[in-house]
Amino acid sequence: AALLRALPLAALLLLSPSRAVRQARRPNVVLILTDDQDVCLGGMTPLKKTNALIAQMGITFVNAYVPSALCCPSRASILTGKYPHNHHVVNNTLEGNCSSKLWQKIQEPYTFPALLKAMCGYQTFFAGKYLNEYGAEDAGGVGHVPPGWSFWYALEKNSKYYNYTLSVNGKARRHGENYSVDYLTDVLANMSLDFLEYKSNFEPFFMMIATPAPHSPWTPAPQYTKSFQNVSAPRNSNFNIHGKNKHWLIRQAKTPMSNSSIQFLDDAYRKRWQTLLSVDDLIEKLVKKLEVNGELDNTYIFYTSDNGFHTGQFSLPIDKRQLYEFDIKVPLLVRGPGIKPNQTNKMLVANIDLGPTILDIAGYDLNKTQMDGMSLLPLLRGDKNVTWRSDFLVEYQGEGYNGSDPTCPGLGPGVTHCFPDCVCEDSYNNTYACVRTLSASWDLQYCEFDDREVFVEVYNLTADPHQINNIAKTIDQEILEKMNYRLMMLQSCSGATCRTPGVFDPGYRFDPRLMFSNHGLRARRFSAQFL
Repeated sequence: AALLRALPLAALLLLSPSRAVRQARRPNVVLILTDDQDVCLGGMTPLKKTNALIAQMGITFVNAYVPSALCCPSRASILTGKYPHNHHVVNNTLEGNCSSKLWQKIQEPYTFPALLKAMCGYQTFFAGKYLNEYGAEDAGGVGHVPPGWSFWYALEKNSKYYNYTLSVNGKARRHGENYSVDYLTDVLANMSLDFLEYKSNFEPFFMMIATPAPHSPWTPAPQYTKSFQNVSAPRNSNFNIHGKNKHWLIRQAKTPMSNSSIQFLDDAYRKRWQTLLSVDDLIEKLVKKLEVNGELDNTYIFYTSDNGFHTGQFSLPIDKRQLYEFDIKVPLLVRGPGIKPNQTNKMLVANIDLGPTILDIAGYDLNKTQMDGMSLLPLLRGDKNVTWRSDFLVEYQGEGYNGSDPTCPGLGPGVTHCFPDCVCEDSYNNTYACVRTLSASWDLQYCEFDDREVFVEVYNLTADPHQINNIAKTIDQEILEKMNYRLMMLQSCSGATCRTPGVFDPGYRFDPRLMFSNHGLRARRFSAQFL
């Protein structure tokens, strides 16, 4: 970029292709990834410009999910197109394979950006939060630039808004706390505009912009600190209630919550919205720049989040990582060539579909990949009679200290992410796998915990959209058996076997004898095979 900045205007004009050349080229792709943005609790409400510029100009997927409601496993799923049991990133630590040497060796060379650059001739640009442990000294520090990126501006470790370090193509750049030059969301916007100004015009581009918002510490830009003063977290039917008939971790939450806990989560909710206003500005600047460049009509823009979030549901103050809709469901908006405006799509889609979709847009043969997801391109184009999935896998491996959590030593070992009133958001046996089904006849979630009691939770979301009533003990036994078997199959799936018919699909085949095979028993105890 520095070289291109130095070129005289006449030389830059020589680099500009004719409109005919630009139209003949493969489409460009932009992926905006927010951090911890829910969709169930109003997370898209502040984004008026984004709604107008992407949703109203394209398609909104109202049933978009992540296979693991935690930053690093979810981001690894986006990059690889794989479920966590296939990319082996299980939490946000190096030990959990988050940006570890093993991840760098086995998974990074085969991410979709690596294929875009090496096999499809795309110039690629990354700016923002990559993986939570990126930049760790034990994994190469910020000098490590993953394969597949022509331009690399990655945040060291987890989301911040000020006082952070960026890896600028492998060189550390420290930022302070001056809003005009350091506020990270705005820095990402400016870097993106610079890329669009000075990139090569001879090859298509892929941009991935990963904002810190609305992740903690929820630091808004100064002009937005007074916004949404009267907003508080939604008081829906699962807010501040006891999670009866749920896994013990949910049951341990104190109900009703203390006034201080409610005040804390309301404040967090408000600040999250405030941080998103800068993302809204970023989207507006980006779309305007693409339009000025004459590239908007040949560019797909994807907008999504790495996981959802909760604020007081089942009396859990704030976090993600649980199996419920508010944590696993995310926004997904797309505009681009051939996409009709103002559409809504109800198909069951997941973030493992993003990589296959973008490779499909680039013309890459998906049969050459080992990805578990499906290309959304037929849905984006509005193709008729598309055969689509009716279920997908959710899986999470709980985290817990070997010793006591320092916030709540009286609780003993095994819990983590505890609040001052000793309500904990995670534990080592908060380890579960679910089949999330959405078919013509059923809107169902079936989950098993990998703990001593093999606790089961089942929800009929048609009758109970807020997942208050666990029907595991009352649902038809045949459905339970089929779901148990389907879960075992998905836990051991890879590539095409992850896309086989679900329990309620016409092509589904169920053999109860297989439930007791060695294969099934191996698959069921999934936590042991993760690492």
